[in-house]
Amino acid sequence: MIDTISTAGFAERMSRLGTESAFDVLVRARALEAQGRDVVHLEIGEPDFDTPAHIVEAGIKALRDGETHYTPAAGIPALREAIANHVSATRRIDYAPENVVVTPGGKPVMFYSILALAGPGDEVIYPDPGFPIYGSVVNFSGATPKPLPLREERDFKFDLDELRGMVSDKTKLVIINSPGNPTSGLLGDEELSLLAELAEQHDFYILSDEIYREIVYLDEPVRSIVNYPGMAGRTIILDGFSKTYAMTGWRLGYGVMPVAVAEAVTRLAINCNSCVPGFTQLAGVAALTGPQDQVREMVSEFRRRRDAIVAGLNEIPEVSCLTPEGAFYVFPNVSAYGDDVADYLLQEAGVALLDGAGFGAQGKGYMRVSYANSLPNIEKALDRIADALERKER
Repeated sequence: MIDTISTAGFAERMSRLGTESAFDVLVRARALEAQGRDVVHLEIGEPDFDTPAHIVEAGIKALRDGETHYTPAAGIPALREAIANHVSATRRIDYAPENVVVTPGGKPVMFYSILALAGPGDEVIYPDPGFPIYGSVVNFSGATPKPLPLREERDFKFDLDELRGMVSDKTKLVIINSPGNPTSGLLGDEELSLLAELAEQHDFYILSDEIYREIVYLDEPVRSIVNYPGMAGRTIILDGFSKTYAMTGWRLGYGVMPVAVAEAVTRLAINCNSCVPGFTQLAGVAALTGPQDQVREMVSEFRRRRDAIVAGLNEIPEVSCLTPEGAFYVFPNVSAYGDDVADYLLQEAGVALLDGAGFGAQGKGYMRVSYANSLPNIEKALDRIADALERKER
């Protein structure tokens, strides 16, 4: 192994760049498995279903057809048009291909949007608990991070007065995620109406992370901030293929945004990832324009698992777990059992899940449990969790 001999050190900004704990826990869980331990994986936010066959075939055909060369930085025209049509239909607002930037996964939309819009002297508000990359990139950009508390007693929606008190003329961007990771909370009309009103008053942008939008257990569509007056011109929608179509390894996401922002984001993409592979993008076209029955079947199965895991967790003494209306996570309150519950359950019960504190200060006393695993494995994990917590010293 070769290590650096330089004493110069890293750039200061690297000290402001965080990470996410899911992959760290996965590594630790795999190490236990290498020792012969049986581990139930409830840590990774990845559907445990295969990518639908027609999407795979579209990617294979594209490879055979020679789609292995550079593509336009913002995406191939066919996929940008398909995305524009899809988002226009699902959000009931007219978008054009020029509003679309295709990226290698959803994270670059966060990274590029925050870097394009926020810097020193600006403030960025984001959910707490929330996806840890939000705060990481805000810190990296030099802007001031402003975590917005999401609390169990409000079904993990933000408090209206708290948001009013946090917004100022320094606010450059507010990040929302509905359904949310890790809480699976959904924002309603009351929250989105106030956010739209404040955005108009203080002239800030909104990054609306809608990556879990299609994984919901409601009869009506999830509300999007773009449907509120004036919001389409100041909102960046983040979406992608990883969750809806079980395409995490394909690395295919997109942002839909005002044209001026799309041009700035495209410049960042040119400087960073150049483009997204054409064969991956053509698989994305097949995903959006092809049959959606497997998506519906996946969501139906997630609902069965959700019901089982919520019921099982709520049967454990001193554990409380809300019933989520979207995504595939539960965020149970385990504060009665101390601060080391997730690590304890990995070591003592062979169940891999995430400490809620890794998602922000408001996540302390909770843990994120992904039910993107089979029902038999979920039932096995529930038995192990109940037994281990009964034995845990407090």
